[in-house]
Amino acid sequence: MVAGENAHSRYFSEDVYKEAKDPKELLIIPDADHVDMYYNKEKIPFAKLREFFGENLK
Repeated sequence: MVAGENAHSRYFSEDVYKEAKDPKELLIIPDADHVDMYYNKEKIPFAKLREFFGENLK
């Protein structure tokens, strides 16, 4: 799960994360809101996403 620190919907990600089965990871992106996770390429954690999916989607 990836959520912006300032996203109004952040609690959705936190709630789903608590209920999810492993493997799981929750990334809270500092100084980001919900829209940043779609449009701000400087804040989207592409490397971390590649790493997680590379390790867990086999």
